[in-house]
Amino acid sequence: MEELSSALNSHMDQMADLVEKFSAEMRSSLRPAYDNFIGFFHAIDWTEPWLVGLLSFHAVFLLVCIVSRKNINFQMFLFLFALGGVYGAERLNRILAANWKSFARQNYFDSHGIFLSTLWSGPLLVISIIILVNTLFSLCYLIVRWKKAELRHRARLASNKEE
Repeated sequence: MEELSSALNSHMDQMADLVEKFSAEMRSSLRPAYDNFIGFFHAIDWTEPWLVGLLSFHAVFLLVCIVSRKNINFQMFLFLFALGGVYGAERLNRILAANWKSFARQNYFDSHGIFLSTLWSGPLLVISIIILVNTLFSLCYLIVRWKKAELRHRARLASNKEE
């Protein structure tokens, strides 16, 4: 019995060491990502009018999506519009990179499109996911309504046969 207890204790100590090492690795490997995000955030001049306009566009677009959540056809239009915006992001990045001096104080548009992916495509994809989830909920609601109507119809048919 004592051997079992000592084996169990040694196993628990070993597991505690593994968890401690894993959590230390996770904390240390997340630190560079956090530092990169903070550097990215501070490198941007958030007072530039075109950036304020872009963020305002995303806020208004999200608001329109939330307000129109009951209109599935309009939601599908917004969904396709958002995905079209993501699809055109590469071309938009090339155009903006060629003409950045006419609207910005510094060139944010690298060849990989990281900036535009973060501030243009990212919010559009989040809004698309919100629309998709809303559509799935609406479809579930319609399926429930349809099934209830079908059950009521069957009950009426059954009651008519009994009479």
